[in-house]
Amino acid sequence: SFEDHDSDEDSYEVLDLTEYARRHRWWNRVFGRNSGPIVEKYSVATQIVMGGVTGWCAGFLFQKVGKLAATAVGGGFLLLQIASHSGYVQVDWKRVEKDVNKAKKQFKKRANKAAPEINTLIEESTEFIKQNIVVSSGFVGGFLLGLAS
Repeated sequence: SFEDHDSDEDSYEVLDLTEYARRHRWWNRVFGRNSGPIVEKYSVATQIVMGGVTGWCAGFLFQKVGKLAATAVGGGFLLLQIASHSGYVQVDWKRVEKDVNKAKKQFKKRANKAAPEINTLIEESTEFIKQNIVVSSGFVGGFLLGLAS
């Protein structure tokens, strides 16, 4: 029985985790075996065009949503001021200030707790940008053009 156990151990293979990680990246599970960094698949010109187009779309949408949000907040505040001045609404500004300060304190506490996860996300994002620098630079340029248009 002891000899059988020794022969079973000899049949196991050693798993090199670094090689396994190279072959089984997270995007392989999500997008399939043929996926990987964009650098491996497309020419530089194609990468710049893809990054530029997606960046422009994102910038354009960001600009439109930003304008809509600013209009909603500004318009709401203006209507609140008009209603307060006309006597329709009585605003307790001291209470508003107290609630805003409480929200700031809670936000700081949550931000301090989330710091390690944010650092990990930043490191992963930096690594992605390094691997796909051409697409990333095209995206940034397109994003800025989208904001300007």
